[in-house]
Amino acid sequence: MHPSPRAARRRLQRAALTSSAVLLALAAGALPAQAAPAAPAAPPGATAAAPATTGRGLDRAALRASLEAVHEAGMYGTFSAVRDGSSQWRGAAGVADVDTRRPVRSGFRHRVGSITKSFAAVAVLQQVRAGRVDLDAPIGRYLPELVPGERGRTITVRMLLNHTSGIGDHILPAFPGLLEDPGKALDEGRFRHHAPEELVRLGLAAPPGAPRGTYAYSNTNYVIIGLLLREVTGQEPEEYITDHVIRKAGLRHTYFPRTPHLTGPHAKMYESMYGTITPARDYSVYDMSWGGIAGSLVSTTEDLNSFYRQLLGGRLLGPAELRAMKTTVPAHPVEPGEEAVMRYGLGLSTVRMADGRWYWGHDGAVFGAGTLALSSEDGRRQIAVALNLMKYQHVNEDGTVDPHPIDLALNRHIETALGITRPAAPAAPFASPDVAAPGAGAPVAPAPAAATVATRPFEVLSRLRG
Repeated sequence: MHPSPRAARRRLQRAALTSSAVLLALAAGALPAQAAPAAPAAPPGATAAAPATTGRGLDRAALRASLEAVHEAGMYGTFSAVRDGSSQWRGAAGVADVDTRRPVRSGFRHRVGSITKSFAAVAVLQQVRAGRVDLDAPIGRYLPELVPGERGRTITVRMLLNHTSGIGDHILPAFPGLLEDPGKALDEGRFRHHAPEELVRLGLAAPPGAPRGTYAYSNTNYVIIGLLLREVTGQEPEEYITDHVIRKAGLRHTYFPRTPHLTGPHAKMYESMYGTITPARDYSVYDMSWGGIAGSLVSTTEDLNSFYRQLLGGRLLGPAELRAMKTTVPAHPVEPGEEAVMRYGLGLSTVRMADGRWYWGHDGAVFGAGTLALSSEDGRRQIAVALNLMKYQHVNEDGTVDPHPIDLALNRHIETALGITRPAAPAAPFASPDVAAPGAGAPVAPAPAAATVATRPFEVLSRLRG
């Protein structure tokens, strides 16, 4: 049985409260780092290095089967682009519209959420190279009225880019009633326009997720980054990023939407909010000013692979700026003696996967749409994958979130794309029927206990990030 709407909302509130600004990450099968295969460690505060991939080739049949498994586990529609050197594969599974059963296609445009942050960080680092921005300068030097007082004097540009500023997140206050009645709050906000200065005020007034100097993800950091870009370039940040990042990379299907509507072929985007919106509702038409430079970009999986390949290959930034971007901090709490399996740089994440290697990229989620992009450090092996149903998981009474068969299937597709092999495991049910998504197929076996899956496919309520 599904919980009553009132019980589901209580669980949703607990999930938000227990998570604070820390991710409720669904890292299926995650173990402490020492249980993983030996691999080069990421020195604290430094670049996380990975050996070059060997290029085992693409198993197209396995890629098709693993992507279909994501749909069979309950995902409405998913599409993916995979590269191994010059070899490429694209695939899609499921439906773009649950009513018409229109199929999802691999080349669809998609709201990619916080992957926008990688583009924004590249733009700022271009200004660093030009001498107009100092990463270690206080933000008050550039925007004294926006971030006044002690915070303006002590929060640096680098702290904004790597989420160590101690500034709270504006998302929950920007959507009044989101925890009490998510469907109503999202419906009322569909065509509401938010000025970036308003979002910054909300974020500055929100409780911090962690003390300054400690990683705590906040969309408000990047709204401030957008206003910094406007100040030092004289252009609106969307225009600057389009001219100097998107066009420089030659991305043909990546853009900032001018209206709540997407242009080009795309899927509907369904939000469940952990069962509090039943049936899941389409939010593909939405005013994305609430995300802005933190998360309003539209792209394709192929364009994302191209962007990260060029970024990691040094074609979008100078060597010093790329090194700065890849200088990381732990992105989750660790016990003494443990190593973080996820780290965050300047608009760029790195995660250690089950093969012991570090992969670079970012993920993103907006209402109804999720995206993940990962690349080996040499840019040879890549995956970008998109989903059109979000927050399909089950929230427990204590606010914790159970992994769903979709999460396990998605991790397996990601590993297949990256050429990561696991020992065979016997099939076993993972979740009881009351947590399965509508239309879920055969149960998905849990990941073997001896492996680390550092990927947290998509963030949940505490992040709700653009």
